[in-house]
Amino acid sequence: MIKKFKKFFKPFEVIRGSNKNILLFSWLIILIGMWVGSSFGETHLFPTPKQVGTGFVDLWHEGLAVHIMSSLALCGKAVVISIIISLVIAYATAIPFFKPVGMFISKLRYLPLTGIAFYIAIMIQDARAIQVWVLVVFMTTFLTTSLMQMIMDVSEEELSHARTLGCNRWEILWEVIIKGRFDYVFELVRQNLAIVWMMLVTVESILVAAGGLGTLIKNSDRTGSNGRVIAIQIIIVVVGLSLDFIITKLRKLAFRYSNF
Repeated sequence: MIKKFKKFFKPFEVIRGSNKNILLFSWLIILIGMWVGSSFGETHLFPTPKQVGTGFVDLWHEGLAVHIMSSLALCGKAVVISIIISLVIAYATAIPFFKPVGMFISKLRYLPLTGIAFYIAIMIQDARAIQVWVLVVFMTTFLTTSLMQMIMDVSEEELSHARTLGCNRWEILWEVIIKGRFDYVFELVRQNLAIVWMMLVTVESILVAAGGLGTLIKNSDRTGSNGRVIAIQIIIVVVGLSLDFIITKLRKLAFRYSNF
């Protein structure tokens, strides 16, 4: 047993199977212990487990499932639009004339949320549409950057091999960049989805009437219900991890032999 635990403290040791489960379970126990320990006393860092449990029950009775579906619908719509726009822009950068457009979109990722929401609000009047397009702009800037980097990382050897096989420039773009790197696109979408999910709390406050997890956490924070705030944060993390897991599984099913 001692020998097994020593493996956990060796640099570059590969942990698999039951040992991996033991390691994860150990950290879970440590985190729960820290949570319980920090919730005692007159001044505590976090609400008690009982308060959080009560928060879960209250949220469920207030229509938690409806709010989750509202957030997923908002996120899904923004992600689909972002993927389409990002792919068009990124693939177009293979053509020199359009490359400055991709570079400009990439630089917009340094623009703060307030600036993005301000300009979108000028152009769009519908509050729900503003929510969607704020998320679209955010994800598009980061996803486009990742996709452009993916294209630049294609080796000259691959391009030369395609030329040797008689492919013209447009065929190289289709075979090597678009078809040949589609498994990478899945992975980049998975990574950038976290940006959209992270921004939900802020963006959903634009239209409180539409509901969503962001609205729940804002209302709970306004009323000082710390147990509910932690409960909603746990739900947000669990739903986000679930989305990440689903996309990972879909990528593995669609591209069984991908090494990415």
